[in-house]
Amino acid sequence: MSNTVINTPGTSNPDSGSLSPEAVIAQLRTIESQIDEVAPLSKEQRALVKQRLRTQPKAIVEASINVMGVLDNVSQAIGQPLDEVRQLQDDSIRWEAVADQARGFLKGIEGANLNRRQRLALIGTQAYAIGSQLAKDPAKAVLVPHVEEVKRLKGVSRRKKRTQAPQTPAPTSPAPPTAPAPATTAPAHDTSTVPKT
Repeated sequence: MSNTVINTPGTSNPDSGSLSPEAVIAQLRTIESQIDEVAPLSKEQRALVKQRLRTQPKAIVEASINVMGVLDNVSQAIGQPLDEVRQLQDDSIRWEAVADQARGFLKGIEGANLNRRQRLALIGTQAYAIGSQLAKDPAKAVLVPHVEEVKRLKGVSRRKKRTQAPQTPAPTSPAPPTAPAPATTAPAHDTSTVPKT
């Protein structure tokens, strides 16, 4: 792979070697269009395939494929030539390496963007704090509507968090049995009609 930077529209300075987000998206789409077998699966499909694969670990699959190499009758009965099966096996291993690299790449992009968002949040917090102080000066009253808008948005955000907070769920396990209250001997009431002496 060459280190030449393609001057794609949306890239930053071609001499710097860094790409803009738009250029990365364009290049990813180009790569995706050049791969024969890109098969996005739904969440349910992915779960079903993974469930099936759990019952067939790689070691078992490899040992089973080796059975095909022992006798040609096995390969003929399945209708799959051994060399094609071995190529599929090799492709699976190599594409797993691509998937690992892509996951690492994605995690790196997500991490860098989280850092950007954190820096922006810090800058925003500082701007609001300083703006709030400066807005108290009548000469800087132009800041008041902006500070008030931030206050309003913060209030809306807090209200949304309160309404979205999950209610405390009722305990799903039965309450432990309570011990019966100790019997107290209360004085018996005399219900007789005989006068006491």
